[in-house]
Amino acid sequence: MRYLRVPESRFESLKDYTFEPHFLYFDKLRMHYVDEGPQDSNPILMLHGNPSWSYVYRHMITRCASAGNRVIAPDLIGFGKSDKLEKSSDYSYQAHVGWMTGLIESLDLKNIVLYCQDWGALIGLRLAAENEERFAGIVVANGVLPTGDQKVPFLFKIWKYFALFSPWLPIDLIVDSGCLKKLDKEEKRAYRAPFPSSKYKISVRIFPKLVPVTTGDPSTPANRKAWEILKRWKKPFLTLFSDGDPIARGGDAYLQKRIPGAEGQKHTTLPGGHFLQEDAGIELAEIINQFVSDIHIEGGNQERSLNHQ
Repeated sequence: MRYLRVPESRFESLKDYTFEPHFLYFDKLRMHYVDEGPQDSNPILMLHGNPSWSYVYRHMITRCASAGNRVIAPDLIGFGKSDKLEKSSDYSYQAHVGWMTGLIESLDLKNIVLYCQDWGALIGLRLAAENEERFAGIVVANGVLPTGDQKVPFLFKIWKYFALFSPWLPIDLIVDSGCLKKLDKEEKRAYRAPFPSSKYKISVRIFPKLVPVTTGDPSTPANRKAWEILKRWKKPFLTLFSDGDPIARGGDAYLQKRIPGAEGQKHTTLPGGHFLQEDAGIELAEIINQFVSDIHIEGGNQERSLNHQ
């Protein structure tokens, strides 16, 4: 499996991104992750989508870590400071789930609160369902877990064919178009940083093709199996969708209806586009901090109740 490694100079002096880098190796393949906040705190795992990277969480990482939470934000293989595979055939949905499983097992993460958006949801919901004992709660923003049974939005079809066939793939402008606010010059530089040339962008091009949009997709059986777990999921499950994402629109209602742990949660719709982390990062962090606090207060109360029986 051949890979490319982005020069460190590409990531120098990025705006609002001063986190110490951490790396995990799968043989020689390197995954980067941010690990901020007290190491003995229960972790918040933030999973990004396409074509962003952990930079999209910079404001949320700072605010959540300052509240006393441990925050872990990896760059998916093919994105950010993580290595990029040279062949599109080396990328698969299952491989991404496997790499992320390797991360939580290597760090031995427990009592995880997952925050996931876009492809972070496709990977994260699988990850939680397949490692249920390691997760305490889930927050989903602008993402779902497709099985090929759902209607595919027309705009997603356009994005899929654009990503696969367009000779022009401007990463910064793609992210900017998915935000309600406008990215400034330095923020755009940060989103371009992981992709020095077109050969580094294979992951961005292949990701839409990996979304299961038919019942015969290779990932459909595993996703259906994950849904069998999620349909019985009684741990806290919160949706924080935006009001301006035409691709993910309606996904929050779909999840709330099918997942028991969503009942009674303070589901919120926030003003923003697809990349809600850019439009409402501070608001998201405050909601997540309260969600995490409520989970661990409730967990502590349950533990004390059992001890007194």
